[in-house]
Amino acid sequence: MRFVFVMDPLTRVTHDKDTTFAFIRAAQARGHQSFHCLPQDLYVSQGFPFVTAHRVEILPDPPYITLRRDEGAQRLPLHDVEAIFIRKDPPFDQAYLYATLMLEPARGKTLIINDPRGLRDANEKLYALGFSEWTPKTLVTADRDMIHDFVRDVGGKAVIKPLDGAGGWGVMMLRSDDKNARAIADMLTGEGRQLAMVQEFLPAVSQGDKRILLLDGEPLGAILRVPRGDEIRSNIHVGGSVVPTDLTPRERELVRSVGARLKADGLYFVGLDVIGEHLTEVNVTSPTGIQELSRFTGQDQSARVIEWAEKNAHSR
Repeated sequence: MRFVFVMDPLTRVTHDKDTTFAFIRAAQARGHQSFHCLPQDLYVSQGFPFVTAHRVEILPDPPYITLRRDEGAQRLPLHDVEAIFIRKDPPFDQAYLYATLMLEPARGKTLIINDPRGLRDANEKLYALGFSEWTPKTLVTADRDMIHDFVRDVGGKAVIKPLDGAGGWGVMMLRSDDKNARAIADMLTGEGRQLAMVQEFLPAVSQGDKRILLLDGEPLGAILRVPRGDEIRSNIHVGGSVVPTDLTPRERELVRSVGARLKADGLYFVGLDVIGEHLTEVNVTSPTGIQELSRFTGQDQSARVIEWAEKNAHSR
């Protein structure tokens, strides 16, 4: 099969952590060809989406992943390839939006992980609000006074974050007794001109932020990202450590509740962020964590994703 990966430059790929690397490696091991392209390599001609891409190859030694430039760039009609993996890292900016719109004509003709229409509908912060029974108390507003009132109402401690951030960027603690609180709210809202999300502080974050990986609405497993002692953010690239974990009965109920909606929206490979059995974010653009999960479970979870893609590519 031929798989196209719409992603970042290979210089940003780490062989021992990157989920996209694991997908390409698993696909190669199963005899498939993978192609790399940037969002700007997409184009539409006569109403059909195409891509200018290079075949990508996994190597046993550094640099571990490379483009087969000796074969030259290939122009591929995307409705003829077996699967498209949209693995461009956030933020979901205008370029990302255009990429999903250009892929729209391929919907229903080839398997797209994740569905471009689902990506447009599922802001990673706001999508979780559709499951309010599972989320902590949350406010989304640009009104700074409303933010400070909310912080007081939830006990004087909350977390504020931008709607378009990723990897822990812009996530800050708000405390009613902190003289920096107003400055933080001003910064995150652009002095009242842009929306921010504020959530009640969950003390369980000190024990870790659980990333639950889902495939087609069902759990592959979970990892627990534990923040440093001087941080509230548990993201791996800001210093969080990763340890094995299991799902609690309530978290399995959460997955059942959320999974059906994700599947219906074409959001097949998803990472749920859960703190203290509360859903805080739904990661759909480029979820990570599969290499860590594979090491903890002793099973190549990326191979399970590729096997699923093989079966579902034939149904298109």
